[in-house]
Amino acid sequence: MSPISESAFDIIFVGGGTAAGVIAGRLAAADKSLKILILEAGPHTKDDLFHVQPARYLSHLSPDSKTVRFYVGNPSKELLGRSLVVPCGQCLGGGSSVNFTMYTRAAASDYDDWETVYGNEGWSSKELIPLLKKTETYQVKEGEETHGYSGPLKVSYGGAYTNIGKEYLGVAEQYDKTRSSLTDPNGLFDINGYGRWQKWIDSKTGRRSDVPHHFLYNQADNKNLQIETGVLVKRVVIENGKATGVEFSYNLRFRPNACSDVHVVKATRLVVVAGGTFGSPQVLERSGIGAKSVLEKVGVEQVVDLPGVGEYYQDHNVIFSPYVASADAETLDGIVRSNVDDISKWGSIWAKEGTGMMASNALDAGIKLRPSPEELKQIGPDFEPRWKEYFENAPDKPVMWMGPVSMFVGDPTMVPPAKYYAVGYFVEYPVANGHIHIKDKDDVSAAPDYDPAYLNNKPDLAILNWGYKKSREYARRMASYRGEVTTAHPVFKEDSKALCKAQDGPVSIDSENIEYTAEDEKAIDKYTRDFVQTAWHGLGTCSMKPREQGGVVDSKLNVYGVQNLKVADMSICPANVSANTYSTALVIGEKAALIIAEELGIKGV
Repeated sequence: MSPISESAFDIIFVGGGTAAGVIAGRLAAADKSLKILILEAGPHTKDDLFHVQPARYLSHLSPDSKTVRFYVGNPSKELLGRSLVVPCGQCLGGGSSVNFTMYTRAAASDYDDWETVYGNEGWSSKELIPLLKKTETYQVKEGEETHGYSGPLKVSYGGAYTNIGKEYLGVAEQYDKTRSSLTDPNGLFDINGYGRWQKWIDSKTGRRSDVPHHFLYNQADNKNLQIETGVLVKRVVIENGKATGVEFSYNLRFRPNACSDVHVVKATRLVVVAGGTFGSPQVLERSGIGAKSVLEKVGVEQVVDLPGVGEYYQDHNVIFSPYVASADAETLDGIVRSNVDDISKWGSIWAKEGTGMMASNALDAGIKLRPSPEELKQIGPDFEPRWKEYFENAPDKPVMWMGPVSMFVGDPTMVPPAKYYAVGYFVEYPVANGHIHIKDKDDVSAAPDYDPAYLNNKPDLAILNWGYKKSREYARRMASYRGEVTTAHPVFKEDSKALCKAQDGPVSIDSENIEYTAEDEKAIDKYTRDFVQTAWHGLGTCSMKPREQGGVVDSKLNVYGVQNLKVADMSICPANVSANTYSTALVIGEKAALIIAEELGIKGV
């Protein structure tokens, strides 16, 4: 028997990630009589130090992680035969509980495009900015017009400001005379200036600002809000064109003593699919919603013809080029390596004061960058058509994010114990559009057909190749620079001027930029293909667009062709955003809560 307390609920959420937590939390707080069920595949996160301590975030990427699910892409010719691996939050809170806590918000025009280009009334920046403000308490500075000051999630600079971050901004100020600094690089309108970077960290407690602790766990007294973890949803039950419930089984990884039977629980008013960019399209397809060609392959009877399900996958393509740091560099390397002394020292300070490196994410600075005319020449002709078509007349849209990370980003066992930093860079609006589809109609854990489509176009590759050269100039001018982690850089020939020589310190600010030959450019091209990875920013696989344009949901998040069924997570984004996706997932949750409340007659959301 299922331990779920009721046989029917008013609303069932398929997935307990960021957006689902916001929606369920808002609705439950507004109407305590509303019977809500959240079905989450992963475990709880309540007061777990690996979730609430910001500096622990890389722990979730270990191969045996229980808090993320790893999706493996199809082998890619563009990635030289490599399969891209993408970790997705699989725990209560989803990405909000495991992400880098990097506070980054989209360009206002990104949301305006959702309304004007894709026809989604009510989704412009004018409507969404109040909801962005509603979610947060901005602790950095009082009186900022685009920020909120009474929301449940705290935004600050965290508990430490590393010398790596300071050095990067100091180099930027002296090295790049064409750009200035911004006091708020995430104010939604102004870009192309260097700034100290904000974090989803509470300045008073040093804790991660996640969704479950601030929207769900704080309502433990509400017995009508039921959360079931370790649950794998097979499909939505659709009867006479209406969603009436879900089929699920237990995730034996987290509930080894549970039976493997399939259970059904009813939804009397609404089913909200919120399994994320990877999970939601697979749930829909197993429910018979999708392209006939996909469903026929696995023996699923088509209920609704929606060929856009699982299509239009987008992500941000990122590289973190690593450098050796000086002994006095302030980094998270010791914490990441679970060094007993570091954990004890910083854990104690965190517990007593809410400050220190344990209250940091090591991301202290950065820039949303738009190339100058001279830089456009450096990027080369492969990017020129994309610039003219998409960027030239959109001054708030950056081409690339770039900034320092005060540690080695990746598997720490791949480098000797030491101090490191990286300079990361990612493409803000990649051209690439991939897909994800089911390959098994019954097995929820089966690997899908996943093609991220990375670098299948020239503009994305051109930006990343230029990003390497650009970021390298900043890294080698920083005071903490002690050379490169050569195994994670391009392989230049011994006689190349681009080859990094063993070094005791940085070059001077006014040093000439490195010159690259045609042979060097080939080495960088190979490096990009070998090292580009996901930024965890997938979206778009259940797009909010007109049905005839491949859309899956309308502007009220209703799945076309089915009553009482919505999708609400990052999969609904009709186009990319120039930001880490946490902020956008939150605003989707806030907007969805208002939409559902209005339809169900619930006040006070």
